[in-house]
This record gives sequence, C-alpha cells and structure tokens, in this order.
Amino acid sequence: MRMKPAYTLFKRSLITSLLASSSLLMANAEAAESLTTLAEQSGFKKTGRYEEVEKLCQAFQKSYPKEVRCLEFGRTPENRPMLALIATRSGAFTPAQVAKQALPVTLIQGGIHAGEIDGKDAGFLALREILDNKLAAHALDKQVLLFIPVFNIDGHERFAAWNRPNQRGPEEMGWRTTAQNYNLNRDYVKADAPEMQAMLKLFNTWDPLAVIDLHVTDGAKFEHDISIQVEPVNSGDAALRAAGKALRDNVIADLAKQGSLPLPFYMSFAHEDDPMSGFVDNVAPPRFSNGYLPLRNRFGMLVETHSWKDYATRVRITHNTVISVLEQVAAHGNEWLATARAADQRAMQLAGQILPVTYKTTEKTRDIDFRGYAYTRSMSDVSGALMTRYDESKPQVWKVKLRDEIVADAQVNLPKAGYIVPVAYSKAVAEKLQQHGIEFRIISSDLPAISVDQFVTSKASLQAQSFEGRQAMKLQGLWQNQTQSLRKGALFIPLTQAKARLVAAMFEPQAPDALINWGWFNGAFERKEYMEAYVAEDVAREQLASDPQLKAAFDKKIAEDPEFAKSPSARLDFFARRHSSWDQRYQVYPVLRLDFIPK
Repeated sequence: MRMKPAYTLFKRSLITSLLASSSLLMANAEAAESLTTLAEQSGFKKTGRYEEVEKLCQAFQKSYPKEVRCLEFGRTPENRPMLALIATRSGAFTPAQVAKQALPVTLIQGGIHAGEIDGKDAGFLALREILDNKLAAHALDKQVLLFIPVFNIDGHERFAAWNRPNQRGPEEMGWRTTAQNYNLNRDYVKADAPEMQAMLKLFNTWDPLAVIDLHVTDGAKFEHDISIQVEPVNSGDAALRAAGKALRDNVIADLAKQGSLPLPFYMSFAHEDDPMSGFVDNVAPPRFSNGYLPLRNRFGMLVETHSWKDYATRVRITHNTVISVLEQVAAHGNEWLATARAADQRAMQLAGQILPVTYKTTEKTRDIDFRGYAYTRSMSDVSGALMTRYDESKPQVWKVKLRDEIVADAQVNLPKAGYIVPVAYSKAVAEKLQQHGIEFRIISSDLPAISVDQFVTSKASLQAQSFEGRQAMKLQGLWQNQTQSLRKGALFIPLTQAKARLVAAMFEPQAPDALINWGWFNGAFERKEYMEAYVAEDVAREQLASDPQLKAAFDKKIAEDPEFAKSPSARLDFFARRHSSWDQRYQVYPVLRLDFIPK
C-alpha cells in the first residue's frame, strides 16, 4: 500500500530532527569531554602534560566564544608557549577595554613550582563551572580573570613520579625549578628568568588588582589543609592593608564554611621538625610573589594546600579558593580597585619620607590550638638526629605558641627626588626598570659638580655560595653627601611614581632584594690594582715618620685588633688606602641619591 505524501514528509522530518538532536547531544558530550582534564578523568590520580593545557586553552575559547580568549604571553627557554586564559562576561578582552570599564583584574597562577600543580586542575574545573553557571554565576560579569594554568612550563614537562617526595599525588608531576634551574618564586625583583620577564610584562599590561599564587606546602603532618596569606596586611600602604585583610579573612571564612581548616600563616614550625616550637608569621621579601605585589600597591595572595592531603582533596580545596577569590573580587573589587588607585597616588608622595624596607616578628606570643596528630620523637640511628614520626590515625590538638605581631624593621629616609645611575651601568639597569614598568629618563647633558648622596661602604660581604645563579652581596654603611660630576646618559629614577616602594626596594642597600644585594654591581667591589709589598713598606714608613697621629692610630689598631695585627697584608693596606694611588672607586656602590630633579 502506497503511503500518503504528507505522512512521508512527516516521517522524514522526524528522522531528520532525531538525527540532529542526536548529533547535538554527541557534540555537547564531546565538547564537555574536551573541557575535562585528565585529573578529573582519572579520579584525581593523575595530572595532564602541558599539551593538555594547550588544547584546553583553545577548547575553552571555542566553547565559550563570548567569555574566553586564549592568550600566548611569552615563550620559555625550551620554546614552549606561555598561555593564559582571559575570562570575563564584560566583553573587555584588551587592557584598553578593561581600563575604559574600570574593571578589576584577578590573575590566578598555577605551577610556579610545577610539582605543586593543584592550581592547574582546580582552575580549569572552577572556570568551567563558572561559565556553565553552576557556581559563582555572576563572578565574571564585572571582573576579568587571567588564569595561567602553569607558570613554570619547562619544569612542568620534567615529568616523573617522586618529583615531590613530601607530597601525596598526583602519580607523576613536574619539577620545582625551570629548565635554567631558576626558582621563579625567588625571581620577582631580579627577574633573571625569561618566564618572569614575560610575567612582569603581563603585570604591566593588565595591571591585576590581585595576584593569586597557588602552591602546596612542604613540612610536617597535621589536620589543617590550607593557609591563606595576603599582603598588604602587615606591610605596604596603610589603607590597602585593611582591604587586604578583608580579602584574606573573607576567603578563610568561605573555606571554613566548606569544611576546610584554613589558617592565615604559613604552617612551618619555628624550629624544624619540632611541633612544640610553634609558628612564626612573617612578611615575605619581594623576591616572593606575595612580597612583590604590595610594592606595586596591589594584592599578593599566597595559597598553600597541605602536601600530605591526597590530590583529590587538595584540588577540591584549591578549587574552592579560586571560587571564593573571584566572588570576593566580584563583590568588593570596585571598592578595592579605588583603594589601590588611591594608594598609587599616596606612593607618589613618599619622596623624603621614612619607609620600612624590611619587617620583623616580635617575641610576643599567643597560645593557639593547632590540630595535629599524635607523634613521637626519638633519636635516629640512621641520621643521628632527633626524628619526629606522626600517627595520622590519632588526631591531636597541640597547644602551641604563635608569634604573629609584625612590625617595621629596617627603615630608610628616602631621597627627596630619586636615584641616579651612572651611564656606565645605565643600559643593564634601564632594561630591568623597563621589565618592572618603572618610570625613568635618560639625562641628556653632563651634570658637573652636583650634590649627591653616595653610600659609603664600611663592610662588603659576598655570600660564600651562589644562590639563584648569583653571588649575593651584603653592604654595611651609610649614605653621605658629596659633590660629584656625572656624564650625560645617566638614568634618573624619580620617586614621584606609583611604584616608589619598588624603586626603593631595588636601590636601597638595606632592602633585601636590592639589585646590589643580588650581585648586580659586584665588579665595583673587586680590587683591580695593587701596591707591591716592598713599595707599600716604604710608603708606610714615610707616612709614619711624617704623621704622629697616624702612627698612634696604627699602634692602637695593632693593640686592639688581633686579626689585623697578625695580617701583613691588612697592615700594609692600612697605609696603601691613605696613598694617592688608592682606587677611589673601589667598593663604591655606583647608584646615587638626589634631593633635586636634574635637568
């Protein structure tokens, strides 16, 4: 029997519709799978290689074309792409658009230490859930997220089991340092690593309000699962400290509601391997992310999950942290951004003021209940040291001391104008200033006989062993006013700029990460010309015969300084330093301070 045309058309239409629906369901399933990490697929036993990050970056952009862009912002020494996902519902995908809308930017980075890779998998999961409106549905409406799944990419690809022997999972992970063996979380000021230089360029371009640095601890075994530290809280601009404290405390409160046991200090014992020694909070120097950002008047948050929690637990807690941070910035970002911009203006007035460059923890303590485990301490016949062993089946509350009162330590009286770098050093220093986005200008004419402050060194100490590829230097001495002439081409770095704190941190010798302390000017402290001993002997006798006061000073030093007395070279140098042939540039810190703005 022949079917009626209308029925035939209906049947064809139904089949076409079913096929289309089936194709759509398959496409949606494939899309969902393409946005799922190996960590999720393996039940958080494994983590993917960097190739997965490259694929996911493009897949997120394809799946959420109105909300996500995949950005390459640099290349590693092994020529891998450094990738960031820009995520927002504001439509602002360029720094100019962000500035026009006055939006807060939150930068969240994983894998600065690539074995501590929780942030990568947690970030992808959190971002997918936000974009699918499952969590924090409006967090990206008036906020821009820069998500960097892996900062230390070459280290990430040094992939193996047991790269983190003090950590539970994943089965394999990356390595702590880069291909050039830099620890990126010691490199924020000196910025030797190409990866750090690319990151600083990202900072300068996007000006993030908050940088969230996702880590995993080392250390003892206990129940607490995460620490959240933010600066400014104990350092930096006073008004910005209140906002930093609100960010920290709000995130901690959010995590506590979800069953975590968060704390606001790094959970490392005051004395290694001794639980009863308690804990000491501190302000990190600017070589660290959370010490560097406050110098730019922005928030730096250090997130440390506990290494002895399994990978699934750590990823979940890191995921919760990412969600909380984005919700907090969504709720308070406009207010905090205004506070940060006001801090920029206040920083421009710091010239001539007293500025702390280091902080210290006082001896004041308070008692806290810390959730640890039962433990024993006994002498090891292997190491010969007292060793602590924990019983994770027996939770135990430890009554311990916490030192968390932090005050200013070393303080400097800043110059009234800024710093000047002689032309001989200008090229290298200018490159470093540009990397940090610091304002400077090149002096176009000679500066004859000008009043400057020069740092007069009383003691210069080289670190015995290189650290992060550099032979560190430590100076003792004082700034003293002198008259000097400078050739054109010198650099003038004014303090009337938003990054005035960072300028001081780079050029004041008392600042822990000043360029001088990272060995930038070691050549100036190397003696290149000498007086032969027999010549110095004659010079010494002439000086002693002609200057009774000098003879008295020499005799006194011999009597009071045994090391000097028994050193022939030191005794002859006593006189060589007073001879006209002495190198007046020896052990002179080249950077000068100015109390006036040069033309």
